[in-house]
Amino acid sequence: MTAAVPWPAALAGTPAISVIERAITRQRLSHSLLLHGDDLETLAAVAHGIADRLLAPPGGVSAFPPEQHPDCFALRPAGKMRQISADATRELIGKVQVSPAVAPRKVAILHEVDRMHLSASNVFLKTLEEPPAHTTLLMLTTRPYALLPTIRSRVLHFRFPSAAIPVNAEGWNAWLDDYRAWLGRLAEGVGADKKAIADHVFTVYGLVARFGAILDFATAEAWKKEKEKLPEDLDEDEQIAIETGITNGLRARLFVEIEQATRTFALPRLHTGDENTRRALVAAIEKLEHDVGLLRLNLNESAALESFLLASLRLWTKR
Repeated sequence: MTAAVPWPAALAGTPAISVIERAITRQRLSHSLLLHGDDLETLAAVAHGIADRLLAPPGGVSAFPPEQHPDCFALRPAGKMRQISADATRELIGKVQVSPAVAPRKVAILHEVDRMHLSASNVFLKTLEEPPAHTTLLMLTTRPYALLPTIRSRVLHFRFPSAAIPVNAEGWNAWLDDYRAWLGRLAEGVGADKKAIADHVFTVYGLVARFGAILDFATAEAWKKEKEKLPEDLDEDEQIAIETGITNGLRARLFVEIEQATRTFALPRLHTGDENTRRALVAAIEKLEHDVGLLRLNLNESAALESFLLASLRLWTKR
C-alpha cells in the first residue's frame, strides 16, 4: 500500500499491521480503534500511519501529513492536570460531524484517552454509539483498563509492542554502565567498613541526580523536535500537556532500560545457579515495578529512583 507515512520499522509486516492494511484496502476498517501498548510514541506513529492511508485519495497519496491535514483532528490532555475535558471532547465531536474538506473521510486521533474526565468519557460514549459517517476514531492509551468498560466494548482493540529505539540521551549509556558497576560492587560484599557503606550511599544519590539531569536534557531535545511538527494554533495548556507527556514517555523508557540493565547484570550469575542472585533479581524487579507504578500517582521520578536504589543497596549486598 502506497503511503507517505511509513509504519514503524519494527512493526511493518506484523499481523496487526497486516490486518489493518487489508481492512483499509477493502474499506472495511472499523470506525473506532483502540491502539494500546507500552509506548505512546509507538502508538502515535501507528495512528499517523493509519490516518495517512485513510486520508489519501483513491489510488493516490495524501497531499498533507496527518498532523497538518484539514480532515485529521487531534484531542490531547491539557493543562497541568493533563486531563481531557468534556468541553474539549464536545469540540472534537463537532469537528467530525461535518463533511470532510479534501479527503474521502475524516480521522480523529485521541491521545492518552485514559486521561479523559468521567464527564468527557460519557460525552464520547454517545459518539461511539452513533459514530459520524465517513469518520474513523483512533484512541491511544497505555492503560486500556482505565477506560470505561462501555467504551472498551465498543471499539476494536489492537495492542502494539514498543517500537521505540533506545534512549540516546547524552550521558545515559555512561549512567547505565555506572549502575551495573555499582551492582557488581554490592554483589562482591560491603562488610562493616563505614567508608565503603558511605561510598555506596553517595553513589545512590549521585545516580539520582544524574538521572534527573539526563531526563531534563532528553525532554528538552525531544520537545524541540516535537514543536516543529505541531499545529501553530495549539494553546498553551495543550503545549504544557504535550511536553509533560514527552517527559513521562521518556521517563518510562529510562526505567525500562534500568530493568533491562538489572537483568543483564544478573543473567551470567543466574547461569551459575546463584540462588542469592535469583532472589535479589526478583525482589529488585518487583520493587522497580512498584515504584514505577507510583509515578502514575504523581510520585516524583527522583523519589521513585531513590527508593529503588536504596532497596537495591540492601537486596544485592552479598551476605
